[in-house]
Amino acid sequence: MIDNKKICVVLPAYNAGRTLERTLREIPMDVVDDIILVDDFSADDTVEVARRHNLFVFRHERNKGYGGNQKTCYRLALERGADLVIMLHPDYQYSPKLLLPMASLLGSGFFDVVLGSRILGVGALAGGMPYTNTSPTAR
Repeated sequence: MIDNKKICVVLPAYNAGRTLERTLREIPMDVVDDIILVDDFSADDTVEVARRHNLFVFRHERNKGYGGNQKTCYRLALERGADLVIMLHPDYQYSPKLLLPMASLLGSGFFDVVLGSRILGVGALAGGMPYTNTSPTAR
């Protein structure tokens, strides 16, 4: 909680069972009040890993895609009383250590949105994410 604002971290998950625990270990729990994992019909053990960590888990009955997963994340966060919502991808391409500064910026009231960058953090590029989208449909 920052300035009496309930902070909720939402995790839009799809086949994140392998990386979820690493992500959770770095979340600053002294600041975060609620964590919601929305599973987009994963084929791996994402839901089981999340439940072992006592997260609030919602599982889609079919894959809704990234946009559909985000909508569910935000809806559930608001239903659970969140004042500030921070989306963190459980694939560990963003460092959870940035949650505190991001929550502080949001909690200040000066910022409506704070965005992280996978590219500036260099972990995504090292992990194989292309610098630009080179798929034929993106042109």
